[in-house]
Amino acid sequence: MPATEKVYSIGEVSKITGLPSSTIRYYDRLEFLPYLQKSARGIRQFTQRDLDTIRVIECLKKTGLTLKEIQDYTRLIAQGDDSIVERQQLFHSIRQRLLNKMAEMQRNLQILDFKCAYYDQAVKEGTEKNVLESMSLMTVLSKIDNEN
Repeated sequence: MPATEKVYSIGEVSKITGLPSSTIRYYDRLEFLPYLQKSARGIRQFTQRDLDTIRVIECLKKTGLTLKEIQDYTRLIAQGDDSIVERQQLFHSIRQRLLNKMAEMQRNLQILDFKCAYYDQAVKEGTEKNVLESMSLMTVLSKIDNEN
């Protein structure tokens, strides 16, 4: 690592990322941090590159990747330029899965919005009778499906 590069302790990384030190050590044991250096005494020396890797790992976890899939990804990182195309494809695939999930969640939100409006009207009127006749989930679903 260049002499001028800032080095962070595990405590500093914990504060910066909001992750417990134990999680960061766990990531190291799983070999999620391919560039992490250690001092002669075995003290972890984190750089900005390691912080960025941790942030990407957290993002990948939140998008639903398993620890094994993340481990596979970090192994690709360690391969350097030889794995650029694989990493590119991986991230495009993850992105598409997330977009699909977001579309599904948007559809569910629209159904929930309909049900909120339905019950708001039913409470206002004190009965579902008129609301059942004037509001149809099938109409809403048809509209949602036509928009997509």
